[in-house]
Amino acid sequence: MTRTPIDAPVIAPHGPLPAPPAQLRACVVVPAQDEQERIAACLEALAAQEGVAPEEFELMLVLDACTDATEARALATAHELPQLRVHIISGPGEGAGAARRAGMDLACRRFVAVGRDDGLIVCSDADSRVAPDWLRTQLDAVAAGARAIGGRVSLDPVEARELPPLVLARREQLAAERYTRVRAESAKAGDSPPEHWQFSGASMAVTAEAYRAIGGIDPSFPALEDEAFERRLREHGIPIERPLAVRVTTSARRHGRARRGLALDLEVNDWLARRSYRADSFPRERLVELRRGAHAGGALARVAAGDGSDAIVDGDGSPPTVSVVLPAREVVATIGPIIDAILPLRDAGVIDELVVIDAASADGTAAIAQAHGARVVQESTVLADHGPARGKGDALWRSLAVTSGDVVVFLDSDTENFDDRFLRGLLGPLLEDPAVAFVKGAFRRPFKLGETTVPDGGGRVTELVARPLLNLHVPELAGFVQPLAGEFAARRSLLEQLPFPVGYGVEIATLIDALRIVGLDALAQVDLGERQNRHQSLRALSAMAYAVMVAAERRVHGEQALARSAPGPIVFPHGDELEVRQVAVDERPPLISLRRAA
Repeated sequence: MTRTPIDAPVIAPHGPLPAPPAQLRACVVVPAQDEQERIAACLEALAAQEGVAPEEFELMLVLDACTDATEARALATAHELPQLRVHIISGPGEGAGAARRAGMDLACRRFVAVGRDDGLIVCSDADSRVAPDWLRTQLDAVAAGARAIGGRVSLDPVEARELPPLVLARREQLAAERYTRVRAESAKAGDSPPEHWQFSGASMAVTAEAYRAIGGIDPSFPALEDEAFERRLREHGIPIERPLAVRVTTSARRHGRARRGLALDLEVNDWLARRSYRADSFPRERLVELRRGAHAGGALARVAAGDGSDAIVDGDGSPPTVSVVLPAREVVATIGPIIDAILPLRDAGVIDELVVIDAASADGTAAIAQAHGARVVQESTVLADHGPARGKGDALWRSLAVTSGDVVVFLDSDTENFDDRFLRGLLGPLLEDPAVAFVKGAFRRPFKLGETTVPDGGGRVTELVARPLLNLHVPELAGFVQPLAGEFAARRSLLEQLPFPVGYGVEIATLIDALRIVGLDALAQVDLGERQNRHQSLRALSAMAYAVMVAAERRVHGEQALARSAPGPIVFPHGDELEVRQVAVDERPPLISLRRAA
C-alpha cells in the first residue's frame, strides 16, 4: 500500500521529537549522506536566517546511511548554534528520494499537529548554503498565495573556478534551454512568468496543504526525486513560483552521492572538456618525440581505480612499446590500403609491431595482408586449448597472447577511408599523458545506400541500443560519442584485467569494465574525423544489438540475473517460419587470470 504523508514512521536516534511549537511556520528538510566536510556550513547558513524568529522554523536533518562523521559534526555545530532547532532522524538508506520523503512526511505531520495548512515544507541539500533571507522571502511568498516555490541555485564560485570554461558555458546553454521550456509551460497553464527555471532539491518548497494534496514526494526515486516532484505538482495543477530573490549556493563538486544529478552532470561535462582529443593534435613528429622519451614521466605508473584502490597498470619508466592489431574476416578489398597507411608509422618508430589476426578468411585476406608487410596470425591457432575462435571479441582477446606491446591499438579492418590519423589519434593521448589508460575512437558515420549518403546516419546499433543503455545504467559514460567503436587503444596491463565477450559485445563490455577498474578520468576519446565502413543488414544488426544488450546486462545486473534470463539464440519471423540464429554471448576470462593459473 502506498504510504501517505501523515502515517510514516520516524526513527529519531536521540529520542522522541518534542511537540512542534504553535509558532512553527517553516520546517527545513535536509537529507545527508557522508557530508562531514560540508554539513557545518549548511547548518551555519540556516542558523543565520534573518527576519524569522528561532521558534518559527526548525531543521529535519535526515541522516541516510552515513558512514562518516556527519552526525557528530552536525551535533557539534548545532551545539554552537543554540538558535537553530535541529532534529536528527534516520533515513531508510534507499537514496535521496526516500530520505527526503521521510523528512517531508515528518514536517507535514508536525504542521497538521499545529493546524497550519500554510506551513512551509522547504528543502535544501547538505552541500548547499542558503542566503540569509532565504526563509523570509519564501514565507512572504506563501503569505501572498504561493503554494510551491523553486529557489535560484548557483554554483559555489570558488569551486566553479576549477571547472573548465567549456563546462560552465555548457551549463549556461542548458539553463537557457530549460528556462525557455519552463516559460512556455507556465504560459500554457496561465501562470505568472517565472523569473528562473530551477526547482531542485537544493531549494524547493511546498505548503503542507499542497504536499498533502499531491500525496507527497515519490520515494521510489533514489535520485532526481526533485524532477519527479515537479512533475507531480504540475499534474495536480499546482503552479510553482520561481523568484530570483530565493537564493542558494551549492557545491560544484564532480563526485556526488546520488547516481544522478548536478554532480554527475558536472563530472561528465568536465570529463568531456578535458579528455576529448583530436587526431590532428598528434602528428607523426609529435608521436616520434613521445616514443623517444620526450615525456619525462614515461609509461603509466599507477592510476586510481573506481573503487578507490590502485589498478595494476604500472610501467618501468621508459616509453611504452606499441602493438597494432587488425582483426580481419573477408576484407580483401580494404586490408591492403589500411596496412599501407600504417607502415610509415612503423618505419618511423612510432609502433613496434603490426599484427593481422585473421578469421580463416576465404577471400585471400591473409595473403594480401602478409604481402603488404603485416604479420598474420590465424585466430584459432592462438590459445587453441580454448577451442576455435568464436567472434571478433575472441580474436581481440587472443591477440593479446601473440603481441607484446605495453600499449595495444585495435583497428577495424573494413574501413574504406582509412588513413593514419586513426592510429595517431588513438595512440597520442596514451603516449602523452600517463593518467590515460583507455582511448576510444569518435567519428562521424555516414550511411550509404546506393548513390545516396546520409550524414551521421550510420551507427544504428549505437543510437538505438548502446547509447540508451549507457544513459540508463552507466550515465558516467554518456559523453562517449561512439561507445561501440572498434577503434580503441589501451595499456596492456589494463586489457589483461578485462574479460572479453567473444562476439560483438566486446566494445561496450571493455568500456564499462575499464570505467570500473580505472575510473572515468583515465578514459578518453579522440575525434578521428569520418569513418566509412560496410553496412550490415538489419537482421545482422539485430543480432549485434542482442550481443551488446547481453554484455551490458551482465555488467549492470550481474551474472546471476543474466543466468535467470537464460540468453539463447535470437529468433526472427520469416514468413510462416521462424529463423533461429545463434549469437555468441559467452566471455573469455581476463588473460591475467590464465597466467596466474599457469
